[in-house]
Amino acid sequence: MKRLDGKSALITGSARGIGRGFAEAYVREGATVAIADINLAAAEETALAIGDAAYAVRLDVTQQDSIDAAIETVVSKTGKLDILINNAALFDAAETVDITRESYEKLYSVNVAGTLFTLQAAAEQMIKQGHGGKIINMASQAGRRGESLVLVYCSTKAAVISITQSAGLNLIKHGINVNAIAPGVVDGEHWAHVDAMFGKLEDKLPGQKKAEVEAGVPAGRFAVPADLTGMAIFLASSESDYILSQTYNVDGGQWMS
Repeated sequence: MKRLDGKSALITGSARGIGRGFAEAYVREGATVAIADINLAAAEETALAIGDAAYAVRLDVTQQDSIDAAIETVVSKTGKLDILINNAALFDAAETVDITRESYEKLYSVNVAGTLFTLQAAAEQMIKQGHGGKIINMASQAGRRGESLVLVYCSTKAAVISITQSAGLNLIKHGINVNAIAPGVVDGEHWAHVDAMFGKLEDKLPGQKKAEVEAGVPAGRFAVPADLTGMAIFLASSESDYILSQTYNVDGGQWMS
């Protein structure tokens, strides 16, 4: 028997990257997965590539109507919602004196409000069903500490850790376990953008920041999405039934707690 047999999961921001890796792993473990993304065409392409146990749902986590519609689609498709992964997130970097309200509001609307209100909608559905569920929020090592040029992003991920703690304590009475994963640096197409952003801010050559960051990982390399899937499966399975409000570091040794 697979660890997620018969489970219905919704993963936000899962058309690519870490979210796609989670979706692929969940399907291998027997789950049916909603590939939820603001880019519906990309979500449809990913779902097609994964197979019949995956399907695409358009989801903009900054819009309550979109969140509610996505939950309704999952329930209509599978009859229930057992697992949510709050994966959708945005990144930005700037000198403290150059942070704009636009950047602040954009990151908080996705990383914090998006996480909270998608969690809320999923929890409401799980409570209605009456048999509990698993909610996994994506935090970051950036939520464990400040970083000189990443004030806003770091603060959003610290908020995700705090949301996880409080929601976990509140929702366990309904049999809903809320936990989080804090990755370190994960390789992927987004790193070209991150490297260019830091290159401009720190006057570095293309690829220099990425190489410096990788050299600082005790495990000796960037993570890839597959490095995170074991924890995501564990936290969604019955093996984690006595675990709540925790944030697990999966970061190659970058942060110890």
